[in-house]
This record gives sequence, structure tokens and C-alpha cells, in this order.
Amino acid sequence: MSKKKYLAKIIAKDPNGLQVISACCSYGKVKVDGIKFLKKNKIFLLSLERSNKETHKNQNIKSICKFEFIDSVKSKNIDQNNKDYILELLAIDLFKVGENFEITLLFNNNAFITLFAEVLEITLEDQNRLND
Repeated sequence: MSKKKYLAKIIAKDPNGLQVISACCSYGKVKVDGIKFLKKNKIFLLSLERSNKETHKNQNIKSICKFEFIDSVKSKNIDQNNKDYILELLAIDLFKVGENFEITLLFNNNAFITLFAEVLEITLEDQNRLND
């Protein structure tokens, strides 16, 4: 009998949920090519390779972090022309500015991306394990 392997799917709609996603994604590797803002759909996608912190096994997992209801995006210290450059995601911070939210993705080398949204809805969904 084969053992089923379930991959994580975490949905955050408040600051506490976002903290869980931030903890799961910390030190994840992100290729510049894996960062997409779908302006028309108000969706920001981040493809990353992260270690499995939930089970404490030494596994790497390909995951997608999807931010919805994003009005605009700003980045600093990220060369968007270097598609193969790999960033290390350190943390995801949240700031409330009036009625809106600023979600800041902090990377190594003082690089960051700030997402501007009216509503918090973030999903972390695992795609596959890399070293099964």
C-alpha cells in the first residue's frame, strides 16, 4: 500500500496567517524569472524553492505564493533583466496604511518588493517535493 504524500496549502486572510506563510517561506530561493505581477487580474505570483519546515525533514519543495487583490507593486535593488539571478526571501512583513495594506517581501542584499492591497488574501501552495 503506497503512502499518500500531502502537500501544504496555506491561506492567509489576516496578519497571523501571513506570519505562518512568512515562516514557511523564509530562506526560500526565488529566481527573478519566477516573480510575476498580473496587473489585470490583480495577482502577484512568487515561485520559490523552500525547505520543508513543517515536518522538519530535509526536503526542498517547489511552492507558489499567490497574493490577490494587489493594486500596485514596487521593487528596489532587483535587476529584473537578469532572469537567472536567485534571491533569498528572508521574511514577509505587513504594514497597515490607512485602509490599505503594504506587504513587503524582504530579500538578501537589501532587495525588496512592496505590494499594495486593500484586502489580504495570500495562498502558499506546494507544487512538488524536489528530492523524493
